[in-house]
Order: sequence, then C-alpha cells, then structure tokens
Amino acid sequence: MYRFLLTPRWLGYLALALVAAAVMVLLGNWQLDRYRARTAVNEQIDAGARMTPVPVTDALAAPAGGRGTAGPAPAEAVNWTKVTATGRYDTDNLVLVRGRTVDNSVGFEVLTPLVLADGSAVLVDRGWIPPAPGGAIAQPTVPATPGGEVTVVGRVHPGESGGAVDRRDGRLETRRIDVSRLAGELPYPVRGAYVLLDEQTPAADPTFKAIPIGHTNNWQNFGYVIQWWIFAGMTLIGYGWAARREARGRAGLNRPQPPVDRAAEPAPPAPA
Repeated sequence: MYRFLLTPRWLGYLALALVAAAVMVLLGNWQLDRYRARTAVNEQIDAGARMTPVPVTDALAAPAGGRGTAGPAPAEAVNWTKVTATGRYDTDNLVLVRGRTVDNSVGFEVLTPLVLADGSAVLVDRGWIPPAPGGAIAQPTVPATPGGEVTVVGRVHPGESGGAVDRRDGRLETRRIDVSRLAGELPYPVRGAYVLLDEQTPAADPTFKAIPIGHTNNWQNFGYVIQWWIFAGMTLIGYGWAARREARGRAGLNRPQPPVDRAAEPAPPAPA
C-alpha cells in the first residue's frame, strides 16, 4: 500500500521534509543558545546589584600604554560587577553622549573621567540629563562637577563600538561610548570599560537621572525555540499526512460517495 514511498518523487519529498525539519531544529538550538547567553547576562546583572563593591583597579586592568591609550576590555564575567573608585573628576574633559533615551525622553548621558591615584582614569557615567530648549541635540546645562576627592560606586559597563568623537563648544561629544576612541582624546591612559554610577560621595546632583540597567528579553528567545521545534514536528507530520492521503487515494478510499436519495427511502410508519 505504501510502496509508492520508494519512488523518486516521494523519496525527494522525504528528503526535503527531513532537511527542512533539520534546519528548523538547528534554528531552535541556536535560539536556545541565545536564551542561555541572555539568561547568564541577566544573572550577572542581578548578582552585581547584590554584591559588595570591589576596587575598580581589581576589576579593570591598568592600561599598558601611555596617555591617550585604553586598557584591555574586561572579560564578560566582569561586566556588571559592582566597583568602587576614589579620585578627582577631570572637568576639562567632560563627555556628552547625545541621543540617549531615558523614560522615553531623548537627552544626554554625561561621562566624566575620574583620575585615580596611579594616574590612569576611569570614565564614570554620572547619569542622564535633558537637552537645552531648542532640540534633542541642543547642548544641555550640565550640573556642577564636584571638586576635590570623590568616591564613586557603580557597575562595570562594557564599551560600545563605533561613533565619532568631536568637540563642540569646547566639550567632547559622541553618539556611542567607545572607550578606545574617547581615550585618544584624553591626556592620560584610560581603563577599558566605563562605570555606571550608583552612588557618589559627595552626593550627585539630583538633576541627573540614573541610567537604568535593563534585563535582556531572554523569554522571547525561548519562545522562538518552541516555535522552531513545533514547525519541525509539523513538517514531518505534514509529510506523513500527505503520504497517508496518497495511499488512501491509490486504494480508492478517497472517492466521493454517491448522494443518498432520501426520497426513495420508505416512509416511516404512521403512528397508531
């Protein structure tokens, strides 16, 4: 009854179904890897929020070069680590990062180099402020930077790639926080990642809004895993359904039945 499955046409259908199902299973496995990676990032973020701060010099390696160079980027396991650092803010080299959104409003993140005792610096993201009236890229009025010794506590954030760095009205501006490019504009070596500020002594100006640390949407990837695996199963089930339908057709079981002539049937007996 199913010998037709050995014909070239049906063997081709089988090969196509198996290849399609295999590709869908691989896509599901790829999304599963992404789900696991994003879950690990979320766990790092949560662990960083709970941990006791460690010195930034322990988390971020010192730059090996001289002025204008950046140290090595930290390993992924170091990202989101809570660190503390003490130094002096360099107000002459404040960095405005334009086009950044917080609470659905576009404005600027303010980075200020914190120069450490060893002469290197770490970029500290002090928070978000709105632009000046006149548009989303109008330079804002930046709250005063504390003078003297400052102690910060924050989370290690990996640098971003790309984005030109220029000076506008005497201030460094960029669209992306590329630590290597920013280091090239500064008169000292810079650690290889920046720090999202949580706390500062003396206290930070309340004008700044803290940069939220969002968790990755790992459950979306898990949904894709289920979706691709279901599609793979449906592909094989569809092949089986088509084969059964063909077999029934060859056996004459799919022929339409003639309509029943109800008028020719004897009438039911009349009630007594």
